[in-house]
Amino acid sequence: MVINSQLMKQNNSPQNLIIVISIIITGISVIATSFHDYIVLERFSVLKIFSLFLVTFIFTFITIRYFIKKYVSNKLKPIYSLVRKKPGQVQTKEDVKLNSDVFGDLNGEVANWVEDKNKEVQSIKDLEQYRKDYVGNISHELKTPLTSVQGYIHTLLEDVEDENIRIKFLRKAANNTERLIQIVNDLELITKIESGNNIIELSSFNILDLTNEILDDMSFMTVEKNISLNLIHGNLSSYQAYGDKEAIRKVLSNLVINSIKYGKEDGKSTIKFYDMVDNFLIEVIDNGLGIDEEHLPHLFDRFYRVDKSRNRNIGGSGLGLSIVKHIIESHNETVHVKSKKGEGSTFSFTLKKG
Repeated sequence: MVINSQLMKQNNSPQNLIIVISIIITGISVIATSFHDYIVLERFSVLKIFSLFLVTFIFTFITIRYFIKKYVSNKLKPIYSLVRKKPGQVQTKEDVKLNSDVFGDLNGEVANWVEDKNKEVQSIKDLEQYRKDYVGNISHELKTPLTSVQGYIHTLLEDVEDENIRIKFLRKAANNTERLIQIVNDLELITKIESGNNIIELSSFNILDLTNEILDDMSFMTVEKNISLNLIHGNLSSYQAYGDKEAIRKVLSNLVINSIKYGKEDGKSTIKFYDMVDNFLIEVIDNGLGIDEEHLPHLFDRFYRVDKSRNRNIGGSGLGLSIVKHIIESHNETVHVKSKKGEGSTFSFTLKKG
């Protein structure tokens, strides 16, 4: 009963404090009103009024300070008693509960703080690793064609007499120069999109006509591997899409080129359209090499290579899928990939109807 009464006193301390402060404020209000009456009646001098105000203020300050000190003391007293307990001294149930409540909360806050800091540190480490990988990748991408151009030019400077060899080397140097320009242009495009400086020119256009144009342009690439290009459009009622036509052309071109590059010989690449009420769902499917699941989360990263040696032999800037992701997201749409090693890959994205 004694413990319960003490707890009630501790619990009621804030209420008592509020009641006392309310009474004091009410008293001050009454006194102030009285002062007004006195002033009107000119019964008190200014000095007497000031003295009465001063006494009231001092009394109020001392009273409030007393109750606050008592309230804080009641809150800290149990914790202080726990600290003073000697090792091995038996703790009461109330001590154990208080220890669990107070120090448990403290431990939880410290643990949360440590966890947050660990996450921040890990995030900084991840960003630093990404920066290192990015710098290393872009250096390698630029170094390869530059080295080729340098080699061909040095050979030509040695006064090659054979006209056919000179022309051959000049063409190879020109091709590698084009590759450098493509890398720089792709990097510039991604930077513009990320910074918001690349203005998307939205308009209504026929997505079926655009796809047919792209397939016609890519047909020459299928000859070497004997890959067939197929379009399944589902006989939809309308093929009017809403977006930046030239940007979507780049998206479809990159996806179709990838499906041809990584497709198997005598394979096929297929584009499918699906009606999703307010949107089109467009899939680019191949039955080629496929991708291990561990690589899927990173496919849209800049310069990410599933098989670095093989991919660089195939060519490309290593930025195609990153550009696809940035363009689609700039349209407030989404792009996805699903793949299985040895069975092929499916890249899909959504686009609003026009």
